[in-house]
Amino acid sequence: MRKTIIQKVLPALSLLLLALAAPAWASRNIVDETGRAVVVPDHPHRVICLVPSVTDTVFALGAGDDVIAVSDYVKYPAEATKKPSVGSIITPSLEKIVSLRPDLLLAMKTVSGEASVEKFRAMGIPIFLVDPHGIEGIFRSVTSLGDALNRRKQADALTASLRLRVAAVRAGVRGKPVVRVFMPIWYEPVITIGKGAFITEMIEVAGGQSITSDLTPDWPHLSLEALVARAPEALLLVRNGKVTLDVLKQKPGWRELPAVVSRRVYFVDDRMDFASPISVDALEDLAKEFHPASTTEAHHGN
Repeated sequence: MRKTIIQKVLPALSLLLLALAAPAWASRNIVDETGRAVVVPDHPHRVICLVPSVTDTVFALGAGDDVIAVSDYVKYPAEATKKPSVGSIITPSLEKIVSLRPDLLLAMKTVSGEASVEKFRAMGIPIFLVDPHGIEGIFRSVTSLGDALNRRKQADALTASLRLRVAAVRAGVRGKPVVRVFMPIWYEPVITIGKGAFITEMIEVAGGQSITSDLTPDWPHLSLEALVARAPEALLLVRNGKVTLDVLKQKPGWRELPAVVSRRVYFVDDRMDFASPISVDALEDLAKEFHPASTTEAHHGN
């Protein structure tokens, strides 16, 4: 008799414990940027950001207190670096994520494989994906993440502010000479930026032009001969990056380029790599690099 009662009670008790362990939230049905329908909490308060650019956007929306973990390589904003990490953006720790009991995961299509997405969905953890491309893509993702976090009002205000800042940069360089630059991502082999790369658009908005903007791949490879034929007169390098003027001066072919001979170099920093609000800060700085208020002389690198 006692065994029978226990057998009847245990399943009900297990369901009760499971219900108590699960986050209690009302839900909303929304569509992420990949077209997937996602059931998200009405007010997410245990959020894990699986991509640094998403982390920056979430904090810019004022939801930093709701973030319980981030991915590796988070740099912006500074307060986000204090959050625990669940590992790399490609292979985050599934065990760590589950142990934190998140009520929402935020990620990016290009780095979050379909297999990982399905694992989280099968476990009942909602995952919302963004897929930003270009400046307009950043605005769209701000709005999308605002919807996911139930912060649409903040998202609209942030997007409006970012649009005004980008428009101000465009207005500030209008009518000024276009600065033509070559941006080496790497030198052996020669890798640069093409038509579809995010940085190519940013260079244009800042009053410049990439001399490889005619190349279709986002990250085209060039032969050294093709690079020499283009004879770049100015370089755009990542500040404190691995590709420096001193390195290029030691490389055959590179050291004969007009830009290297004249040491005509402009700099952009790594904030430009983030498809998030922080990239607009980098855009404003790049416009000042191309068109300094006090001088028309080029910046010289080391």
